Amino acid sequence: MRTTVDIPDAIYRELKSRAASEGTTVKALILQGVTVRLQAPKPRAKSRRLTLPIVNTGVPGSLKLDNERIYDLIGFP
Repeated sequence: MRTTVDIPDAIYRELKSRAASEGTTVKALILQGVTVRLQAPKPRAKSRRLTLPIVNTGVPGSLKLDNERIYDLIGFP
């Protein structure tokens, strides 16, 4: 697959110099970098703590709820 990538001049000069000093090509260095990046583990998404509304009844399980009563007890936006 061919593609075009714009690389800033300063970075390209450094890339070309590194390739020459290592006896390889710019293409090989780019492919090596892409391969390393793709094999790295994906960063985990930060989990957010979920807070649930609490309806205090004093006696657990004693509150009879239906949808209308829930809307009365908990302020929904």
